[in-house]
Amino acid sequence: MSQDDASRPDPGNYGFDLEETLRGIVGLRATVPADAHSAERLGTERAGNGCVISPDGLVATVGYLVTEAEQVWLVTGDGQVSDAHVVGRDHETGFALVQALQPLGVPPFRIGRSSAVKAGDRVVVGGVGGLDAAVDARVVARQEFAGYWEYLLDEAIYTTPPHPHWAGTGLIDGNGGLVGIGSLFMQQVTQNRTALDVNMMIPIDLLPPIIDDLVRYGQTQAPPRPWIGMQAAEFGENLVVIGLTDNGPAAKAGVSVGDVVLGVGGERVQSLGGLFRKMWAVGEAGVTIDLAIFRNGEERTINIRSVDRLSNYKAPKLH
Repeated sequence: MSQDDASRPDPGNYGFDLEETLRGIVGLRATVPADAHSAERLGTERAGNGCVISPDGLVATVGYLVTEAEQVWLVTGDGQVSDAHVVGRDHETGFALVQALQPLGVPPFRIGRSSAVKAGDRVVVGGVGGLDAAVDARVVARQEFAGYWEYLLDEAIYTTPPHPHWAGTGLIDGNGGLVGIGSLFMQQVTQNRTALDVNMMIPIDLLPPIIDDLVRYGQTQAPPRPWIGMQAAEFGENLVVIGLTDNGPAAKAGVSVGDVVLGVGGERVQSLGGLFRKMWAVGEAGVTIDLAIFRNGEERTINIRSVDRLSNYKAPKLH
């Protein structure tokens, strides 16, 4: 991928060796079994980027690229290919770690502080391929992100212009530090109600507290959050069920697409983020979620026995 001149970063604008820093971004490809839980939604062949964060080839990327992957390959900007395996994934943050099995020969990133990044900052969003695969961007917002797949970030980082191959990209601050990992392309409504194309970035500050657990155990040791397999979205002032995981807890309990979600455990919710926080506050996976919904002109409560999300997924294969 080659960027046009308008979005391609100028190394002279930065007080560090931008070209050398960008070498730490690698391409990532993964294959997933056709019968994997995530195959229908995410596909069986996935491609994106990753950021090398240690001299021995540990790579940070976005989790959906490698969920249930049976084979993983890493490719450097100069074409060096290495087999790899998934070290761990954290569904709460969205991070995954991948280990190269052959030397990559690229410099690892220095981990920066995403807490220091603020709206208006100039940043670089890099993919594999050096300057030609990088975007000179700015931070437009730091705010909550709630994903319908039962995912929540208290303060995601949003950048524009968007990178065309955003998955696993590296967000680099003005000091050359890695401050985020690319997750999504989306449109954000501005104050004058125009749509702005942006990338949503996972803040890197969420990685250090969990990295030791991911390396040692493949997941964090925190109690798993309750998961019900219900996809919801905000429509005006209503929170509406737009999808259900086949044979998931919500579907089995009788939740239907089109139901309007009113609350959890007798407490009202008004946003997707509020719904998740109420659910997760009930307890760990296995607790019963008392979901209040509105259907056919009447309010009712559906009792949903939650599960651990990981129980649906195939374990990663180690080489």
